[in-house]
Amino acid sequence: MAKSRQIYVCSNCGAEYSQWFGLCKECNEFGTISEEPVELSNGGFSRGGWQSGTSNSSKANSLAKPRVSVKFTDINNDEQARFPSGYKELDRVLGGGIVPGSLVLIGGDPGIGKSTLLLQVANQLAIRLPRILYVSAEESGQQVKLRASRLGVEGTNKNGSGNSNGKKPPQPDNSLYVMPETDLEEILRELESLKPQVAIIDSIQTLHFAALTSAPGSVAQVRECTSALMQVGKRENITLLIVGHVTKEGAIAGPRVLEHLVDTVLYFEGDRYASHRLLRSVKNRFGATHEIGIFEMADKGLVEVDNPSELFLGNRDELSPGTSTVVACEGTRPIVVELQALVSPTSYTSPRRSTTGIDHNRLQQILAVLEKRVGIPLSKLDAYMASAGGLTVTEPAADLGIAIALVASFRDRTVDPRTVLIGEVGLGGQVRLVSQMELRLKEAAKLGFKRAIVPKGQSLPDDIGLEVIYISKVIDAIISAIPSERNITDGDE
Repeated sequence: MAKSRQIYVCSNCGAEYSQWFGLCKECNEFGTISEEPVELSNGGFSRGGWQSGTSNSSKANSLAKPRVSVKFTDINNDEQARFPSGYKELDRVLGGGIVPGSLVLIGGDPGIGKSTLLLQVANQLAIRLPRILYVSAEESGQQVKLRASRLGVEGTNKNGSGNSNGKKPPQPDNSLYVMPETDLEEILRELESLKPQVAIIDSIQTLHFAALTSAPGSVAQVRECTSALMQVGKRENITLLIVGHVTKEGAIAGPRVLEHLVDTVLYFEGDRYASHRLLRSVKNRFGATHEIGIFEMADKGLVEVDNPSELFLGNRDELSPGTSTVVACEGTRPIVVELQALVSPTSYTSPRRSTTGIDHNRLQQILAVLEKRVGIPLSKLDAYMASAGGLTVTEPAADLGIAIALVASFRDRTVDPRTVLIGEVGLGGQVRLVSQMELRLKEAAKLGFKRAIVPKGQSLPDDIGLEVIYISKVIDAIISAIPSERNITDGDE
């Protein structure tokens, strides 16, 4: 008969304790530790050797042979075939397409469009694959059908055509199966019976395993449900796309082990008041991390953005003081982003520092460098910094653009809108080299930029298509980027 003991698990981070504590020592959260039973089997396995006090030295001279393991050289290293999802932006983030038998976890804020994206993906996959299962644990089948009708995805047939002329009523796709269910055992039985190529679980926090006494969404439930789905998916070669809720801090709810179990972790980001959405990869066993895909929310669902750089560029025809242009790299994708700065006298004892899409600590550091190394008095002025379009720019290559935008706003000058600035600003006022410079400059040249200010020592080909200005200090970049008073009055470009 199986024995049981009690452990105490933190619902926020998944840390386990032998007794109850009011404060979790791992995540410093109060009131998150709860009691959970754990079954122990009477049977065991004696490892021998130093762990059990016995020795296997008498068998040391016997012939050693593997029981289950195989040699590394015997493993098949053929490249695993991927299949497209129907959206190039999603395929880019996944590393070139969907890998059969993989587990993909997608998290995001409520209402950001996770279910919309996956329902559209399921419809696209149903055009090419015979069986797609959509497990709706939060909505009924009628609600899913209504949402599909609103998005216009249910009228797609096998040849990819819909109800374009309005004469033929839309017919549901026979390859897409919908299962409104929260019971994990029922879902597992359906997966083993139907054997779909792709199964979508919306969402993992609402599934319930009856063998556990804890509520759905708890650490034990999320861990066990994901582990069971992973075992069936790997055994039957089923690709699982799993939706995960996020906490108020923006991290995926549940234990951290949830992100370790899956193959790929994607975050669906964006301002719910803006139209564009960013799909960001933070873990990918089959491709590069920190890749992004960009979508736009339209009245018929999510639409791919072909040229994201134009989305994050302001109107370059209207010159505005305090703006600069940088080229940020998200994974292997270069994106041209306009930065906007505003420096103004403060009305308070302590000046305000506000950022949108820019790291706040990075702004503080660049302000200190400008005051100490360049001599621009900014410590008693308010400083506001934002990226156009709301894109989050965190890499150090945007430092030079931030510094030039701040100085241009302080002096009330305009930077040439056809100039891009790329470089990392050091604490000594020097400008350091950054990676993927050639890729960044080719993207800028493709969008019509004429000049680039980059760190000295950067190796670049001659046919880059831009006038490249090499600088080593922030003060040199200010002199090169911000025109003199004579150029402004004369109207020179």
